[in-house]
Amino acid sequence: MGAHASKGSKKGSKKGKPVPAAGPSGEAGAPEAVTAAAAVPTPAGVPKVLVLFYSTYGHMYQMAKAAAEGAKAAGAVVTIKRVPETLTPEILGKMGALEAQKQFESVPVATVQELPEYDAIIFGIPTRFGNPAGQMKNFLDATGQLWFTGALVGKIGSVMSSTSSLHGGAEMTIVLSQVVLQHHGMVVVGLPYAFQGQMRTDEPTGGSPYGATTHTGPMGARMPSANELDGAKYQGSHVAKIAAKLIRA
Repeated sequence: MGAHASKGSKKGSKKGKPVPAAGPSGEAGAPEAVTAAAAVPTPAGVPKVLVLFYSTYGHMYQMAKAAAEGAKAAGAVVTIKRVPETLTPEILGKMGALEAQKQFESVPVATVQELPEYDAIIFGIPTRFGNPAGQMKNFLDATGQLWFTGALVGKIGSVMSSTSSLHGGAEMTIVLSQVVLQHHGMVVVGLPYAFQGQMRTDEPTGGSPYGATTHTGPMGARMPSANELDGAKYQGSHVAKIAAKLIRA
């Protein structure tokens, strides 16, 4: 199960749960203004990388920042965004998540229609009962028009995850998410064993060849370790370097 467990199509709104309004193509998302960063011109041959995450208590936000740092260090133009929250403030308050979410409340909310503007997308997806968190799944479920037009074919897709325990399903979440990316024709990139930190046995640590991971502890009190953040940085750098090769080919 994920970090202290919580929990487009034209779905409108769910009872008692506000859902972001549909965009011009019917996908749920934020106002058009948040897509402006994707339209900023970049030098030829410089990859544009989006780090797109969902986080309840901040664990995946920390991993997203680390991945962005790695991608930027590798020469990419990097944007960090989050997917829309689907839980009401009342529910988040009962979960004790409202205060934690203040740390990334200024991070722009992504829209489905802006995804093709990037050369690579790194997804930060917490685990819920061995599955991707519903917030990210709702977002990806709204990408049907992008699939229909092949808008993401040839783009790089990479996934990181988190769980409350070392064996709580992070790898399953990554692999299930990679299936979606493959349906879109994306080039899936993981975390190679060249990052040897994922082979450490001197401490309980996340990491897998499928993507960087972290574990949060049963109450979500444990934040990503230095080794886990290093894994996310390596993955971000790895993605950026491959993206650069692809766009220059």
